[in-house]
Amino acid sequence: QVQLVESGGGLVQPGGSLRLACAASGHIFSFYPMGWYRQAPGKQRELVARITSGETTNYADSVKGRFTISRNNAKNTVYLQMNSLKPEDTAVYYCKAERTGDWGQGTQVTVSS
Repeated sequence: QVQLVESGGGLVQPGGSLRLACAASGHIFSFYPMGWYRQAPGKQRELVARITSGETTNYADSVKGRFTISRNNAKNTVYLQMNSLKPEDTAVYYCKAERTGDWGQGTQVTVSS
Protein backbone atom coordinates (compact mmCIF):
# COMPACT_ATOMS: atom_id res chain seq x y z
CA GLN A 1 0.00 0.00 0.00
CA VAL A 2 1.15 3.51 -0.82
CA GLN A 3 0.50 6.49 1.42
CA LEU A 4 0.03 9.79 -0.41
CA VAL A 5 -0.33 13.22 1.18
CA GLU A 6 -1.20 16.25 -0.94
CA SER A 7 -0.53 19.85 0.01
CA GLY A 8 -0.49 23.31 -1.53
CA GLY A 9 -4.13 23.95 -2.32
CA GLY A 10 -5.94 27.16 -1.48
CA LEU A 11 -7.83 30.18 -2.76
CA VAL A 12 -6.32 32.10 -5.65
CA GLN A 13 -7.54 34.80 -8.01
CA PRO A 14 -8.02 34.12 -11.72
CA GLY A 15 -4.69 34.34 -13.49
CA GLY A 16 -2.81 33.33 -10.38
CA SER A 17 -0.59 30.33 -9.65
CA LEU A 18 -0.37 27.49 -7.16
CA ARG A 19 1.99 24.57 -6.74
CA LEU A 20 0.63 21.32 -5.40
CA ALA A 21 2.85 18.66 -3.86
CA CYS A 22 2.21 14.97 -3.22
CA ALA A 23 4.52 13.16 -0.84
CA ALA A 24 4.60 9.37 -1.22
CA SER A 25 5.72 6.59 1.07
CA GLY A 26 5.43 2.84 1.15
CA HIS A 27 6.77 1.91 -2.26
CA ILE A 28 9.71 2.43 -4.56
CA PHE A 29 8.53 5.80 -5.76
CA SER A 30 11.00 6.31 -8.56
CA PHE A 31 9.87 3.22 -10.46
CA TYR A 32 6.22 4.13 -10.81
CA PRO A 33 4.08 6.53 -12.81
CA MET A 34 2.17 9.13 -10.83
CA GLY A 35 -0.92 11.13 -11.70
CA TRP A 36 -2.83 14.23 -10.68
CA TYR A 37 -6.60 14.14 -10.99
CA ARG A 38 -9.35 16.57 -10.05
CA GLN A 39 -13.02 16.44 -9.23
CA ALA A 40 -15.30 19.46 -9.39
CA PRO A 41 -18.70 19.49 -7.64
CA GLY A 42 -21.21 17.40 -9.54
CA LYS A 43 -18.62 16.14 -12.00
CA GLN A 44 -16.62 12.96 -12.45
CA ARG A 45 -13.00 12.75 -11.41
CA GLU A 46 -10.75 13.46 -14.38
CA LEU A 47 -7.08 13.07 -15.21
CA VAL A 48 -5.15 16.34 -15.16
CA ALA A 49 -1.58 15.17 -15.74
CA ARG A 50 0.56 12.06 -15.53
CA ILE A 51 4.29 11.46 -15.31
CA THR A 52 6.12 8.18 -15.88
CA SER A 53 9.22 6.91 -14.13
CA GLY A 54 11.17 8.15 -17.15
CA GLU A 55 9.52 11.57 -16.75
CA THR A 56 7.40 11.34 -19.86
CA THR A 57 4.38 13.56 -19.27
CA ASN A 58 0.90 13.92 -20.65
CA TYR A 59 -1.83 16.45 -19.91
CA ALA A 60 -5.52 16.99 -20.28
CA ASP A 61 -6.24 19.37 -23.16
CA SER A 62 -7.83 21.84 -20.78
CA VAL A 63 -4.57 22.41 -18.87
CA LYS A 64 -1.92 22.09 -21.61
CA GLY A 65 0.42 25.05 -21.60
CA ARG A 66 -0.71 26.15 -18.13
CA PHE A 67 0.09 23.21 -15.82
CA THR A 68 3.36 21.33 -15.40
CA ILE A 69 3.81 18.01 -13.63
CA SER A 70 7.24 17.07 -12.29
CA ARG A 71 8.79 14.70 -9.79
CA ASN A 72 11.69 14.63 -7.36
CA ASN A 73 12.54 10.99 -6.74
CA ALA A 74 15.02 11.85 -3.98
CA LYS A 75 12.14 13.42 -2.03
CA ASN A 76 9.48 10.88 -3.12
CA THR A 77 7.37 13.82 -4.23
CA VAL A 78 5.42 14.74 -7.34
CA TYR A 79 4.41 18.33 -8.08
CA LEU A 80 1.80 20.12 -10.11
CA GLN A 81 2.65 23.70 -11.01
CA MET A 82 -0.54 25.49 -12.02
CA ASN A 83 -0.31 28.85 -13.79
CA SER A 84 -2.91 31.12 -15.39
CA LEU A 85 -5.59 29.57 -13.23
CA LYS A 86 -9.22 29.88 -14.29
CA PRO A 87 -12.45 29.58 -12.28
CA GLU A 88 -13.12 26.29 -14.08
CA ASP A 89 -9.97 24.84 -12.50
CA THR A 90 -11.76 24.91 -9.14
CA ALA A 91 -11.86 21.35 -7.81
CA VAL A 92 -10.44 18.95 -5.29
CA TYR A 93 -7.09 17.75 -6.65
CA TYR A 94 -5.94 14.21 -5.94
CA CYS A 95 -2.65 12.44 -6.35
CA LYS A 96 -2.66 8.82 -7.52
CA ALA A 97 -0.04 6.10 -7.56
CA GLU A 98 -0.88 4.71 -10.99
CA ARG A 99 0.62 1.25 -10.49
CA THR A 100 -1.09 0.44 -7.20
CA GLY A 101 -4.24 2.55 -7.57
CA ASP A 102 -3.79 4.29 -4.23
CA TRP A 103 -5.15 7.82 -3.80
CA GLY A 104 -4.33 10.72 -1.55
CA GLN A 105 -6.95 12.53 0.50
CA GLY A 106 -7.14 15.49 -1.89
CA THR A 107 -6.49 19.21 -1.61
CA GLN A 108 -9.00 21.93 -2.47
CA VAL A 109 -8.16 24.49 -5.14
CA THR A 110 -10.53 27.42 -5.52
CA VAL A 111 -10.08 30.02 -8.23
CA SER A 112 -12.24 33.05 -7.57
CA SER A 113 -12.09 36.81 -7.40
